[in-house]
Amino acid sequence: MRNKPKPSVFSGLSHLALVIWALLIILPLLWTFLAAFKNNTEIFGDALQLPAEVRWDSWARAWDKAHVGTYMINTVVVVFFGTAGTMLFGSMAAYVLARYTFPGQRLIYLLFVAGMAFPVFLAIGPLFFVVKQFGLLDSHVGLVIVYIAYSLPFTVFFLAAFFRTLPEAVAEAAKIDGASHTRTFFQVMLPMAKPGIISITIFNVLGQWNQYLLPLALVPGDKEKWVITQGIADISTIAGYEADWPALFAALNLAIIPVLVVYIIFQRQIQSGLGAGALK
Repeated sequence: MRNKPKPSVFSGLSHLALVIWALLIILPLLWTFLAAFKNNTEIFGDALQLPAEVRWDSWARAWDKAHVGTYMINTVVVVFFGTAGTMLFGSMAAYVLARYTFPGQRLIYLLFVAGMAFPVFLAIGPLFFVVKQFGLLDSHVGLVIVYIAYSLPFTVFFLAAFFRTLPEAVAEAAKIDGASHTRTFFQVMLPMAKPGIISITIFNVLGQWNQYLLPLALVPGDKEKWVITQGIADISTIAGYEADWPALFAALNLAIIPVLVVYIIFQRQIQSGLGAGALK
């Protein structure tokens, strides 16, 4: 029988670090979830204390009184169209930059890459005036367009590296069969890049769902058009005056649960997509 390798000290320390990191993530989420069922006295009491009874009224107040339902619908609409536009334009741009050679190709690719190093808060002022001049301020259309532009650099960077690894022989075979460039992309190359597409789609969904600074600047006035992050910030302010902390934590849970469910459902696809890109 082969001797099993003994675990090294470094392996043990790495596992310990992962356990500590997991606890640092899980415990605050668990406390936030339990706090939504507590009253104010229990919230500011023992942090490890379970609620004396299950109270659902804070969830109802967060949904109705704090308008979380409206904010949630707005967020779903904006993130859906923002992610769809990002993936459509990003995948096409990445494919062209990865598979075709033309003057300025390298420069365009580097401009996309440079966009990842540009902090978004530095562009808030110009973005505000540009969106205002187009008459898209306080509108979901303007927010979707900015979301797409904000998410394109990382999407193009990630997918361009993935498209470069796809076999050239498949594209040549499609060309011989009479397929156009568009048909080759959508029916041949895009399905082959499915792991990378799924991975970057989930990252864009999570990033746009949690975005706060852009909605704050571009949808500042009409509360009926606010997204969930603006709503949570407003609830936090109101809770400080009304002492309705359970409703605040219920609203936080309503914002966390959807993205958590999305990640749990697609975690295997995310890991396989990242692993396939790394191995290739």
